[in-house]
Amino acid sequence: MVDHGAALLLLADGRFPAGGYAHSGGLEPTIAAGRVHDLATLEAFLQGRALTAGAVAAGFAAAACGTLSDEDGKRFIALDAELDARMPSPAQRTTSRQLGRQLLRAVGAIRPDPRLEHVGARPHQPIGLGAAVAVFGLGRRDAAWVALHESVAGPAAAAVRLLSLDPFSTHAALARLGPLLDELAGSAVAASHGELDDLPAGGAPLLDIAAEDHAVRHTRLFAS
Repeated sequence: MVDHGAALLLLADGRFPAGGYAHSGGLEPTIAAGRVHDLATLEAFLQGRALTAGAVAAGFAAAACGTLSDEDGKRFIALDAELDARMPSPAQRTTSRQLGRQLLRAVGAIRPDPRLEHVGARPHQPIGLGAAVAVFGLGRRDAAWVALHESVAGPAAAAVRLLSLDPFSTHAALARLGPLLDELAGSAVAASHGELDDLPAGGAPLLDIAAEDHAVRHTRLFAS
């Protein structure tokens, strides 16, 4: 049995073989568009991403965590459809499902669980993440927290490479986001106990545009 605290660290680790390290969370095309160019603009980007894409991911991850515990296959189908509707960018939907599939592959190898069959073969990444958290014996708040952490930590790590930012200053910016992430995690958990319509639905049109632009670029360092 994996210790719950250790399991949480394992899933939140950027080196976990779920493919997230190959993605910038929309930062690379945002830098190319000139909207992020230094530490201050990066911090604003991370805050905005947490409040939109991060909050949505957290809500669905928390809901998926509870759904796996209930072994409700029909609710997984409904969750997938609801999250699909919250992603207007085809490129983002494709990336999310690629990451979800890779995450399930990693979790299935590390901690096989027959309940993962309820999730489907290519779930959206937050739904796969919530299921993975449940498999490791963790709860809804853990799922929300990991989703929010991923939403900002991945782009922050990418920024060090893309902008040659000081990694110490970059992680200080991440630390300043801590209270916001805790607040969003609490809201995500509360919403996850209600109807699917109550799950977060914050949009980020510039991230959608960035994803579509990045998908057709021939020269890029990250997959998204």
